[in-house]
Amino acid sequence: TQHVASNIGIAKSQIREKEPIVWEILQEVMRGHPVLLNRAPTLHRLGIQAFQPILVEGRAICLHPLVCKGFNADFDGDQMAGHVPLSLEAQA
Repeated sequence: TQHVASNIGIAKSQIREKEPIVWEILQEVMRGHPVLLNRAPTLHRLGIQAFQPILVEGRAICLHPLVCKGFNADFDGDQMAGHVPLSLEAQA
């Protein structure tokens, strides 16, 4: 590991200023970790699905239209929760 920020204030500033190191750290964390997407209410097993993420610019999740039916989602402002299980216990 490398020393990136000496305190939380500096770390928040680096995120706010969109410093390149933040993107590199996110890519490293996401590599090999599936992301779970959930759209409430979860009424059946397709209401939560796992995906291998690809980081993109912006503040939205890009989702292939073919998986929308399983989530009963459309593109009129639906909200979804994203979960990244990092620990071995959470991944089991």
